[in-house]
Amino acid sequence: MTTVTVLHPGSMGAAVAGELVVGGHEVLWVPEDRSENTWRRARVAGATACGSLAEALSRSAVVLSVCPPQAAEDVAAAVAAHGFAGVYADVNAISPQRVRGIAEEIRPGSAVVDGAVFGQPPGEGRSTRLYLAGVGSAVDLVASLFTDSALYVCRVGDAPGSASALKMAFASYQKAARTLAGVAHALADAHGVGDHLTAEAEVMISAILSDPEYLPSVAARAWRWAPEMEEVADTLRAADLPTDMAEATARVLAYWEEDKDLYDVPLTRALSRLRSGRSTETGPDNKQGPSR
Repeated sequence: MTTVTVLHPGSMGAAVAGELVVGGHEVLWVPEDRSENTWRRARVAGATACGSLAEALSRSAVVLSVCPPQAAEDVAAAVAAHGFAGVYADVNAISPQRVRGIAEEIRPGSAVVDGAVFGQPPGEGRSTRLYLAGVGSAVDLVASLFTDSALYVCRVGDAPGSASALKMAFASYQKAARTLAGVAHALADAHGVGDHLTAEAEVMISAILSDPEYLPSVAARAWRWAPEMEEVADTLRAADLPTDMAEATARVLAYWEEDKDLYDVPLTRALSRLRSGRSTETGPDNKQGPSR
């Protein structure tokens, strides 16, 4: 049995805590300034309340930080202030840069593991992926907590940042795609064609993120797509809808303008265009966006 402090048991944190309890581990949490909903989730998960953070940390070999992204540094700072000397696992949706900053905050007292959760909260037949990156022995300890649980552990690197980078890459598509769907349906609804949009979408083959080999063909057509996205922005503006994402898409497409009608360029080239930090219309200092 390993004693683990979970900070703090929200919907995901409580589900993770529940998996730990089922696995035979002792899970602690700190109820100070927590809501009644948090109390309820912790009770259902089988976590044990501690009178203070200092008490929880003194009893724990591992701390799991599972909190809203904006609170990640505050949670880490509170743990660091107590000189915690175990394994600190940051399992939050934050950037690799922030994870590395947290690792510096926590050291030298403890080892830091970078974690990222994919999927819905585990349990009730749901299987969730937990990606881990960090020093081998620390990752081994965190991974061992979830043996035979509903969290499938995957290792992605030896240094904090890799797991969070994967999370950010995935979220950049997943969250933006759902937001774009909302904007698209709001625009269609404003013009009374919502049902037709849904019907058209039903015949689409959606394997966009899982098939990157198609991206050079997007680069080849970017010179036509960018002006179309400007038209989309104008249409959204007329319907009193946000234009930001359409305008941003047009700016990103401009990075591919040098690949006009070149359908056979390597995928690596198409991706490197986006990493170059410039488009044909930005100039070397990248201070201007594409012309309109």
